[in-house]
Amino acid sequence: MTLQTQGLVAGYGDRRILHGIDLSIVPGQITAIVGANACGKSTLLRCMTRLLRPEAGEVRLDGTSIHRIAPRALARRVGLLPQSPVAPEGITVADLVSRGRHPHQGLFARWRPEDETALARALEATGTEALADRAVDELSGGQRQRVWIAMALAQETDILLLDEPTTYLDIAHQVEVLDLLCDLNRNRGTTVVMVLHDLNLAARYADRLVALRDGRLHAEGSAEEVLTESNVEEVFGLKSRIIADPVSGRPMMLPLGRHGMLAGIGLAAGVGA
Repeated sequence: MTLQTQGLVAGYGDRRILHGIDLSIVPGQITAIVGANACGKSTLLRCMTRLLRPEAGEVRLDGTSIHRIAPRALARRVGLLPQSPVAPEGITVADLVSRGRHPHQGLFARWRPEDETALARALEATGTEALADRAVDELSGGQRQRVWIAMALAQETDILLLDEPTTYLDIAHQVEVLDLLCDLNRNRGTTVVMVLHDLNLAARYADRLVALRDGRLHAEGSAEEVLTESNVEEVFGLKSRIIADPVSGRPMMLPLGRHGMLAGIGLAAGVGA
C-alpha cells in the first residue's frame, strides 16, 4: 500500500506552511520526518490523514486521492496517533483501546469476536494487558503512550502515522516506544511514519529520513544520506560533527556549542507545526 503526496501546498488561514511537497512513503519501512520548529512536520501528517485539506496538490493512497475515499474506509487503512492526545476523563485502558475498532464496526457498532481478538492482540503487543481496567489518567507518561499506541494497533491499519510519539517521555520510555514500533514494523509489516525531534533516535530506528526545511522537502533517503553536517546546519542552523553510532553503526550527530565544545549527544529540535 503506497502513500504519496504530489505538489502538496497547505497551511492555516493566510499562513502557508507547506510549499509543494512531493513525497512517496516506502511501503513496509519506517520513515522518520525531522526538521526544526514550525517547518511543517505535523501539518504534513494532518494532510496525509485528511484532517487538513491542502490548498493545492493532493495525497494519494494506492493511486487514489484520499479525498475520494470514504472516511471509514480510509481509517481502516491509515491510522494516526496525534501529538499529545487527550483521553476522556475516567476512561479505562480497555475502553480507550477498543475505540480503535470503530472503523471496522457497522452502523450500530456491535462488538464482535474479531474486535475482541484485535483488542487482546493490541494490549499484548504493547504490554498493557495488566493495565486494562486502570483509568488512563492514573497512568505514567510512558504507560499512557503505550496505551495510545495500543489503540492505534487495534485499528489494524497497513499504515500508521505518529506525531512525536516520544514527546515528554524520558529516554528510557522513548526507547521503549521506538522498540515497540520497530517490533510492529518487523512482525506485522506495518508501514510506520513518525515525526521525531531527536535526530539520533531517528537515524537509529528509521529506514528512511525525510528532512523538511521551511515547509519544503530538503533531503530524503537513508540516515547516511540525510544526516550530514551540511544538512544539519542548513535545516537546523547548527554546526555539528557526525560520527558512527557505537551501538547501531548509523550516523550520530554531535552538536557544537558556541564555544566550540560539544554541546551534547542528542538534539531536541522542537515540536514542529
